[in-house]
Amino acid sequence: MRFRLGRWSVIAMLACSALLAWAAQPRESFDLRVPVAPMARAMQEGHELVYELHLDNHARRDLRPVRVDVLDAADGRVLAAYEGAALEQRLDRSGVQWKAETFDAIPSGRRGVVFIELPLKGALPGALRHRVGFADVDAGAGIDTIEGGSTPVIEGRTPVLAAPLDGGPWVAIHDPRWARGHRRVGYAFNGALRTPGRHAADWVKLDASGRKAPAGNDLAARTYSHGQPVYAVADGVVSRVHDRSPERTRLSDGITGTEGNHVVLQLDNGYYAHYGHLRPGSATVTPGTRVKAGDRIAEVGFSGSASAPQLHFALTDGPDELASEGIAYTFARYRLLGTFDDVSRIGHGMWTPAGAQQEVRASMPAGMSVVRWPE
Repeated sequence: MRFRLGRWSVIAMLACSALLAWAAQPRESFDLRVPVAPMARAMQEGHELVYELHLDNHARRDLRPVRVDVLDAADGRVLAAYEGAALEQRLDRSGVQWKAETFDAIPSGRRGVVFIELPLKGALPGALRHRVGFADVDAGAGIDTIEGGSTPVIEGRTPVLAAPLDGGPWVAIHDPRWARGHRRVGYAFNGALRTPGRHAADWVKLDASGRKAPAGNDLAARTYSHGQPVYAVADGVVSRVHDRSPERTRLSDGITGTEGNHVVLQLDNGYYAHYGHLRPGSATVTPGTRVKAGDRIAEVGFSGSASAPQLHFALTDGPDELASEGIAYTFARYRLLGTFDDVSRIGHGMWTPAGAQQEVRASMPAGMSVVRWPE
């Protein structure tokens, strides 16, 4: 028995074949790239990988990312998936990292940056790969996917540092969701874009009620952080000291935008420890001074672009912080007291206590964690 296809059936088959052929053709899309391989740092539970995935749109049309999957490069397991609000929190479509603009798509010729903080338990993967789902806003042909952005995971090389402060309670202020937080600010110096604050934190001392200063206080000198001693986190040599910038007297004084007082140590492991917002005249070291872990080097102050007296601390691969890449690190020992659920509550109320105050070793406190350093 013979079957004859009608004219419309033939047309439908031809259209379907053309669609399949079009779908099978490679199309221009994003160049997926991880500029700096992530260093595994131990956290209070498991490990965390902190890094950036760049989405460079080399297509001649605007492309809208809708999903980003992080894969174990060895077996293709999905380690994390970001879409909807979870992706929006991590995606900067401006291409300059610090503006965090939101467009419907990444325009042709522009870059998007996905800021990834990947918590992991158990064995670490040896390498990562990324899969991105995106829509071509001009073609209107649904969601396409591409894979790329391969990167090794660097394990076993994360420095373990001594405490930069003592006593407490101190709160670690860092959160990757802040549009102008350390994590989101890149600087292009000497022909390269770098993220120096990838692992930076600001440290503020509190009282037992979670306040930064006595109620009603507007004097910087009366905050609990101001004047607290600052210590070398490892053996090394003093690379740079700036100790002459004035500091604001009142908390209500406007931010000046100046660099502020700082000390930079070149550690024996080759990395550089940066201490910022220091009190003028408090540095006890000079360039070339040899220091040991635990040596007192300065005091916490209110210089530079700080919103309150605090210690800015970062570890990088170069002496000029803004022209360096941020390096992961952990601290040898601290006691975890609790955490704040919202940064707006810091200084205005009690933190949520940890289930049991625990001694933590060779770990990095999570953002908004409250800790007590060894004295």
